[in-house]
Amino acid sequence: MSFRCQHHYVGGLQAVILDWAGTAVDFGSFAPAAVFLRLFEQHGVTITPAQARQGMGLMKKDHLRSILQEVGELWRQSHGALPTENDVDRLYQEFEPLQTASVAEYALPIAGLLDTVAFIRSKQWKIGTTTGYTQPMMAALAAAARSYGYEPDAILTPSDVPAGRPAPWMCYRLAMELQVYPMAAVVKVGDTLPDIEEGINAGCWSVGVALSGSMAGLTRAELDALGTEEVARLRLEISQRLRAAGAHFVVDTIADLPPVLAVIDIQVRQGLHP
Repeated sequence: MSFRCQHHYVGGLQAVILDWAGTAVDFGSFAPAAVFLRLFEQHGVTITPAQARQGMGLMKKDHLRSILQEVGELWRQSHGALPTENDVDRLYQEFEPLQTASVAEYALPIAGLLDTVAFIRSKQWKIGTTTGYTQPMMAALAAAARSYGYEPDAILTPSDVPAGRPAPWMCYRLAMELQVYPMAAVVKVGDTLPDIEEGINAGCWSVGVALSGSMAGLTRAELDALGTEEVARLRLEISQRLRAAGAHFVVDTIADLPPVLAVIDIQVRQGLHP
């Protein structure tokens, strides 16, 4: 592990910013993919789960735009022309209420989340969250997550800032709301490349989640059914991609986060910054 420079701040960590789907809740990050699959099917275009995940982690309208770019030829075959920005707008108007109505069904915490939250609380660190979901979607998901015992200190969506991931604005605004600084005292955790880029762009430590997120795209049962070698291959492949995006550390799931946070805290106290 190499670091760019040393600074005077040696106060340790102050906050952890968690992503939602695939990181904290919704093992495999199925909520957005399921709705996109249904939406395109309703418009006569059959897309694959992998295509539905194209752009995962981005603000949902950007995610939709990314899918349309990926399946443009399929769209042309069905609709007679390549997709336009008008198609993006029209589809998104249909997508948002569908996602808002269904997102609460995917609020089950990933195993280890509540223990990790308890660890973070024991250190008196704050917990913030960022997401690709809009405010209405997030309101529904957060309410359902509270019923399972998960309630972060602050929640931000792309609707709250000038631009979503990979821009750093949600992280910056969370730092203000949580009253923490410098950004080197903050860890961003997520399961997509835009998550990692968001943290890096904000000057945070960035931790990738390899096996519970969208890049693996598996349910817990599907992951458990894999052989040891297959899990190792999947872990390696996803970890390499997350690290290439800038992740300082990669964990399998949120359950594995506390020891990594402890290491980062020590490094910050030694004057090492991302």
